[in-house]
Amino acid sequence: MAGQPKVALITGAGSGIGRAVALKLHAAGYDVALLGRRVSELEKTATLAAPGGGRFLLTPADVTDEKAVHAAFEKTLEAFGRLDLLFNNAGTFTQGVPLEDLPVDEWKRVVDINLTGPFLCAREAIRIMKTQTPKGGRIINNGSISAQAPRPFSAAYTATKHAITGLTKSISLDGRADNIACSQIDIGNAATDVTAKMASGILQADGRVMVEPRMDVAHVADAVLYIANLPLDANVQSMTLMATAMPFIGRG
Repeated sequence: MAGQPKVALITGAGSGIGRAVALKLHAAGYDVALLGRRVSELEKTATLAAPGGGRFLLTPADVTDEKAVHAAFEKTLEAFGRLDLLFNNAGTFTQGVPLEDLPVDEWKRVVDINLTGPFLCAREAIRIMKTQTPKGGRIINNGSISAQAPRPFSAAYTATKHAITGLTKSISLDGRADNIACSQIDIGNAATDVTAKMASGILQADGRVMVEPRMDVAHVADAVLYIANLPLDANVQSMTLMATAMPFIGRG
């Protein structure tokens, strides 16, 4: 391992937080596998990288497709020889509607992407990390502020993000014997296309519509790099990283 670049695989790497983290790790010398559904956006992520970093590998896949996920991890292993970090970042929302009006197909779609997808990716990562030499690695799950407190009309998203907390803890416990660490980062209002509506106003728990502060997504990338660079005998079990003045502490 001495002198060998670390290898990371990032889901949802074609936009937003995933793209920012991919570029940060690449600049730090990591070899990075970019996983996402849209090849064109993965290619754009790669073209945005500054020269002099690690290598990129495009691994287009839908995180809900078991065979496609397996193939993406196999391709990463063939290209780079190991896997040191999985950043489970891909996620989606539903339209904000009362729970009683949420179609079951929408519920299942969000559960598939936000919960089954991270499970499938973690399973592949663990299989590699347990058998590589030296064994071990790190998984970081994007939990979201909604893993702690819901927004109005967000039952599917909030439920899956609470479930990510249980998945994170289970991986942390079950991975100990094989030197696999697992963290959860709960992110609040990083400035990406997904949170653009917060700049014009978003529904609050008391029924008001308020503009919410956002923070530079670069801070998320910095945090992921910090966790990724820790030795495997140390771990950030959970981190909440948020825009300081957003309505979270005391929400509701």
